[in-house]
Amino acid sequence: MEKRVLGNTGIEVSRLCFGALTIGPLQRNLSLNEGARIIRLALEKGVNFIDTAELYQTYPYIKKALEGFPTDRVVIATKSYAATAQEMEKSLKRALSALGRDYIDIFLLHEQESYFTLKGHEEALFFLVKAKEKGYVRAVGISTHHIAGVRAGMMHPAVEVIHPLINYRGIGIADGSTQEMLEAIAEAYLMGKGLYGMKPLGGGHLGSDFKKAFDFVLGIKELSAIAVGMKSEIEVIANINYFQKGEIDGNIEENLKKLSKKLHIESWCQGCGQCIDACSQKALALGPTGKIQVNKEKCLFCGYCGARCPHFAIKVI
Repeated sequence: MEKRVLGNTGIEVSRLCFGALTIGPLQRNLSLNEGARIIRLALEKGVNFIDTAELYQTYPYIKKALEGFPTDRVVIATKSYAATAQEMEKSLKRALSALGRDYIDIFLLHEQESYFTLKGHEEALFFLVKAKEKGYVRAVGISTHHIAGVRAGMMHPAVEVIHPLINYRGIGIADGSTQEMLEAIAEAYLMGKGLYGMKPLGGGHLGSDFKKAFDFVLGIKELSAIAVGMKSEIEVIANINYFQKGEIDGNIEENLKKLSKKLHIESWCQGCGQCIDACSQKALALGPTGKIQVNKEKCLFCGYCGARCPHFAIKVI
């Protein structure tokens, strides 16, 4: 597996990054043993980079997957919505404890939208800078679905890593086109920022054309890695083969094209609307029956809405 260094961080990561969201309770909700087995398979086949977040609730899977594995060979990136130093301190301690590690390689502010949201989270950001000085974090950055977020991150001296949403159709980019996002990524790269992409398959919408989708993101020289959500052995093997060799077994390809996702709303939905506020893609709305309805064209199947639902009525399946 080819590896690249993330900007000026000195951190070397595999081109394929294991996106841990999909194995957890917001999506496939695999058992602890099965989820850990899928992660471990990827690690044993050359993936050294795992992307997770406090919201994903997947720390236990990662910790178990790393049992008996040289942890210094694995790079973990996590994220938090914390806005204050006190909140971020809790997030960092929670991550260290739940992952069983002495440090977190990359700690990101989750879903930053612009200069203004980054400004509003500066207290948490500077806490991470101090944590880095003490050896608890190796690099600090942001994740974003916004072009304005990339531009805000590249102008901020404390931001070393940017994790932007990018795919060839621009699915999920909140404030512009694919070309505009590519331009922002290129500028951030020139400023020494480390970049790794997310949602190359548009949350699953581009799964039937995954070769074109992967070729597009792998052709973006500024991206050191691409985070791809994986929840099964067949996906791990297929993605590793394509990232390594640019090819895939025909039978595996056909099986992959049959895989699909959908956002499922349970019958006990109360229509409280909290999930609507959680959806950055504006894919949810209150329907005439008083229950939540999904715009399938806009939904990225991230499951963030399910995390907000107080009645556990939403899940990605």
